[in-house]
Amino acid sequence: MTSISRKLGNWAGSLTYDDLPTDVIDRAKGLTLHGLASSLLGQDMPEVAQARAIMNEEEVSIGGPCTTLVHGDKLSKAGAAFVNSEMMFAGGKWDTFRMLTHPGCAILPTALAAAESESASGKEFLTGIVAAYEVMERMAADFIPTVMSRGFHPGPVFGIFGAAVAAAKISGLDGGQIHDAIAQCVNLASGNVEGVRSGGRSLREGAAVRNALLAVSMARHGTPGGETTLEGEAGFYHSYAGNNLGKLCYSFTDDNQTSLDNITKDLGSSWMILETLYRIYSTSGYNIAHVEVAAALAKEHDIKYEDIDHIEAVVNWLETQYPSPAFPTNGNTYKEPKAGSTHYYTAYGAARRGFPLLKDQPRGIGEEDPAEVLDLLNRVTLIPTHRQTLFGPKITIFLKDGSSVKKKGSGREFIWDFNHEAERLQEIIPGIPIQKKQFQSLIRMCKTLNQRDRADQLIKLTQK
Repeated sequence: MTSISRKLGNWAGSLTYDDLPTDVIDRAKGLTLHGLASSLLGQDMPEVAQARAIMNEEEVSIGGPCTTLVHGDKLSKAGAAFVNSEMMFAGGKWDTFRMLTHPGCAILPTALAAAESESASGKEFLTGIVAAYEVMERMAADFIPTVMSRGFHPGPVFGIFGAAVAAAKISGLDGGQIHDAIAQCVNLASGNVEGVRSGGRSLREGAAVRNALLAVSMARHGTPGGETTLEGEAGFYHSYAGNNLGKLCYSFTDDNQTSLDNITKDLGSSWMILETLYRIYSTSGYNIAHVEVAAALAKEHDIKYEDIDHIEAVVNWLETQYPSPAFPTNGNTYKEPKAGSTHYYTAYGAARRGFPLLKDQPRGIGEEDPAEVLDLLNRVTLIPTHRQTLFGPKITIFLKDGSSVKKKGSGREFIWDFNHEAERLQEIIPGIPIQKKQFQSLIRMCKTLNQRDRADQLIKLTQK
C-alpha cells in the first residue's frame, strides 16, 4: 500500500498549473496579496527588527540570493524566509484554516524565497503554493484541536509541511523528492504553546520555514525519507496526535473519530484551499465572524446602539476554550467580557457596524474605544455548543422594545474572491510604508501573476 507521504509527494510533483480550477487560482492570488499586505503592516514591529538583527548577525558579510520584503536585506533562502515569516505574522492580517493554523505565514515566505532563487514564473509560484496549501490543510484538518491539546501549536507543526512542499515544488523537485522532504519534516516539526502561556514569546512559523528549507535541501541532495513517517506506529500522528488510528482528544463537533485516509481522499478534485479564509481584522479568527454577522444584522434592521438591550451569541464550543480545553488561556474566557474578548468584537460590530482594519489587537484595545462598545460588551452573552459551525456564530440582538432579531453565520463570511479582497484592503493604505500607487501596482501584480515571467517581482513591489 502506498504511504500517505508518497501519495502527497507524487500528487504535488505531478501537479501542473493547467490542473488548477479557476476559483483555486483566484484564491491563491488573493492569499498571496493578503500575506504581502500583512507584511507591509508588520514591517516596523519590534519582533521584525529582532528577526532582521538575528539574521544579519548570523549571515554577516555573506549576503545571499534572497531578499526580505519591504526592507530589502540580502540573505540566504532560510534567512529571508525567516524574516519574511516574522514580518507577515507581525502584521496580523493572516489567512486562517479552521482554527489555530495560518498557512500563509509558513507557505508564502518559502515560496517567495524559492521563486527568487529559481527565477520561477508566476504560474510556477501559484502551482507551488496551491500544492502547499492542499498538503498542509489536509494533514491538519481534523487534528488541529487534538495536536493543540498535547501542547503543540498546530500552526508551525503543520506549517513546516506546507512550507516544504511550496519550496520543493517551485524548485522543481519531483514527486519522490517531495516525499522525502515531507518525511524529513517529521524530524523537524516543532512548536509549543507553554512558553507564551508563561510569559515568553512563542517560536512559530518563522522556525518552521527554516526547518522546511533544510528538509528540502536534504531531499534535493538525496537524503531518503522513511516510507511511513506519517502514519507509522512511531510516526508523526502517533507523536503529535497520540495515536495513528484517527482517535481525537477533541474535535470541532462531537465526533472524536476520524481516519488518516481522509488526508488523501479526493486529492486533486476536492480543494481544501477554498476553505481558507481571510482574517481581515487583527484578532483571533473566530472573532472576525462576530464583527461581520453583528454588523450585518445591525445594518439589515437599521439597529442603533441606543436600541439594543442585550446580545446573545451561540458559538462553536472550542472558540470559548482557546487555545485548548486542556489549558484555556486565563480559564474559560467566554465568561469574562472585556476589551479584546469575543464580547468586545460582537459589541463593536453591532454598535459601529464594522471594525477598523488598522486597529491592532495587542496594542491599544480598550484605550480609545468607543464608549458604546465598552458599555455594550458587558451585555453580550456567549453560549457554547458542539453543534454550531466553526466561525459561524448565531447572534440574536434583543431590543429595548421587547423584540429581537437574529442572524446565523455560515462560517464563510470571510471567504471571497480576489476583487473583494483587493477592495477590502484599501483601508490599510494609510498604515503601510509604500505609496498608494505602489500598493495598487502590487495588487495588479498579484491579480495577473499567472501572466508574469518572474514571481519575485512581488518582492520588489513591497520595497519602501
